[in-house]
Amino acid sequence: MTLWRPTGPIELGLVRDSGWRRWPPRLPDQPIFYPVLNEDYAIKIARDWNVPASGAGYVTRFEVDAVFAARYPVRQVGGDTILELWVPAEELEEFNDHIVGTIDVVHEFKSATAG
Repeated sequence: MTLWRPTGPIELGLVRDSGWRRWPPRLPDQPIFYPVLNEDYAIKIARDWNVPASGAGYVTRFEVDAVFAARYPVRQVGGDTILELWVPAEELEEFNDHIVGTIDVVHEFKSATAG
């Protein structure tokens, strides 16, 4: 199953530190890890939310074992294509164990003032 994750520079640095194979643990105020099922939605979040918040936004793409991923609900959080896979934070390590291959950066957005 192909998933996308919009992210900012701090989270991306932690993914890089993992050898591009794992997502970092969620912060206490982040009970859900939510990769998205649509590249266009990921682009919108990275460009419109991450860039203003941190000066840069990235879209990552990765594969996860579809049989394993089926245990998590897909939530529609907007229009028909605004879909997220909701993984409880306490299950993220097990989810990471089912990533196939590496987490790849497929788009990068920076603010006009970012260096």
